Amino acid sequence: MYTITGVTGHVGSVTAQELLDQGAPVRAVVRDEAKAPAWERRGAQVVVADFGDRAALAAALRGSAGAFVMLPTVPAAGDAEHRGLADSIAGAVGDSGVGHAVMLSSIGADLAEGTGPVRWLHHLEDRLRRTGVRLTALRPPHFQEKVETVLPAALDGGIYPVFGEDADVRTPMIATRDIGKAAAAALLAPPPASETVDLLPPEYTEREVAERLAAVLGKPLQVVTIPQAGWIDAMLQAGLPAPFAHELAALYAAEQHGLFHPRGDRQSAVSTEIDETLRHVVGAATGRPAA
Repeated sequence: MYTITGVTGHVGSVTAQELLDQGAPVRAVVRDEAKAPAWERRGAQVVVADFGDRAALAAALRGSAGAFVMLPTVPAAGDAEHRGLADSIAGAVGDSGVGHAVMLSSIGADLAEGTGPVRWLHHLEDRLRRTGVRLTALRPPHFQEKVETVLPAALDGGIYPVFGEDADVRTPMIATRDIGKAAAAALLAPPPASETVDLLPPEYTEREVAERLAAVLGKPLQVVTIPQAGWIDAMLQAGLPAPFAHELAALYAAEQHGLFHPRGDRQSAVSTEIDETLRHVVGAATGRPAA
């Protein structure tokens, strides 16, 4: 049995489905009981547990050959709340006795500070290692699906905003489906010892992404760069809570200053091109086939 958390999200849902497709037994953990029937119809066993409920999460993980865990980002919560969630998740893993955990981490999680919300993943990696579990920490870079956050501006205003002064810097961008597939593969074939794995996807500039998104939408987009001094105001105007806007600004600054590099124990290349992701994101948002 493999227990998967985050099954309603991009990565966890792919991880669970990949395992089911390969005939592996899956226990899906949901926080909302209303989400259970969809996974039961797919053939998964479903349990209800919250990340903040250490005992319930430990019970959900108990008896598993392996588990996939991730730290949710709660936009209205701060540093203490996220570290508390990480402690609850790691505590549950340790209490459950599960032998192997695959964690959704991030590039930059080797750094304890100066990385915005990525520092919470550093904290979770550390706490999981202290439990003695065999840990596979997957460290992907920028998600291709981040385009979801700029899609309203593209659809409504014909604008593609870039948080930075240069839209022509090549950056690795990964499809979340590739992370889910890597997580499922790691669960089915655990490493002999704990390891961190850097996932290496194709690279794009933000201008290239804007051009490819424009092609999918069938309309021109204007690339608008936002200097660092305007990041927080722009995010607040978009409706983000102030604490989360400051965290994202710190993340963007870390990227701009070149702090994020693959530093894991090994590297694994993935190949999904961003065009496929853009078509999926646009189709899901508009309810119509993309151009």
